[in-house]
Amino acid sequence: MPDTDFLPGLDPEAPLPKRGRGRPRKGTVPSPSPSPPSPPRVERTPWTTEFDLRLGDCVEGMRSLPDESVDLVVTSPPYNLGIGYGKYKDTLSPQAYLTWSLAWAGEVKRVLKPDGSFFLNVGSVPANPWMPHELALALRDLFVLQNTIHWIKSITVEPRDGDPVSVGHFKPINSKRFINDCHEYVFHFTKTGDIPVDRLAVGVPYADKSNIARWGHTSGRDKRCRGNNWFIPYETILSRSKDRPHPATFPVELAKKCIALHGGNMPDLTLLEPFLGIGHAATAAGEMGLGKCVGFEIDESYLNEAVSRLGLAKPQNS
Repeated sequence: MPDTDFLPGLDPEAPLPKRGRGRPRKGTVPSPSPSPPSPPRVERTPWTTEFDLRLGDCVEGMRSLPDESVDLVVTSPPYNLGIGYGKYKDTLSPQAYLTWSLAWAGEVKRVLKPDGSFFLNVGSVPANPWMPHELALALRDLFVLQNTIHWIKSITVEPRDGDPVSVGHFKPINSKRFINDCHEYVFHFTKTGDIPVDRLAVGVPYADKSNIARWGHTSGRDKRCRGNNWFIPYETILSRSKDRPHPATFPVELAKKCIALHGGNMPDLTLLEPFLGIGHAATAAGEMGLGKCVGFEIDESYLNEAVSRLGLAKPQNS
């Protein structure tokens, strides 16, 4: 979930311009001139989603929710990588982190409906590559791992004809041992492992249109399963403090795709986000027209930012 603000296709070895300090040095990639101001808060049309966003610890907060009251969970907890959050200390011992994860995930299982989906976004750093897998393995007594999705943040495609094309955002690693880490996991857990999903809701058109008629399962539709590699770059921002005031977020689009893959009648669905942050999953719930979104956030400044972005009233205390 730790994100970067590098421009699409930028050479990681190239010097970067100093942000907000006059003209870039010779050889750097210039910012648009003149640089536009940070985008203003957009006045949204009234949401059809009911938002129930609360200040407090998610484990305690989820205990107030009824059993089997949530259709899907889209979340990304702290990764225990020492990230500088405002209130939460991201420096537990490995065993303490897994014990804590089992506590909050146990509440997720209790409130999740039998046909619900639990989408868990988790990443790592090259020096600690086992963490996502250790967390997934720790949860195997609670859930079935139904799908593993790779969230691709940056990629270089080498077409048969033409030059390589690099797109997305990445954080260059200055190392003689490690290569740049350009992806994270989204583990799709369910209670039974046999929950139907809407594959074509996140589908893509056929590159070879002759396949539409060739394959009987298409029913004449120009859409196929996207697969489990989802390229979703971060939006380029000008100011971290104004545009993304949180050290670890996922794009709204990632949450929207998880919601769409789960499928169902959107106004009938309730989404839970135990680690609300600045509200990207809540924004996705609103944009997808879900019936309800419940969220918990332990840091009041992040919660206030989330409700401000959503245009909501002051959140409740849990």
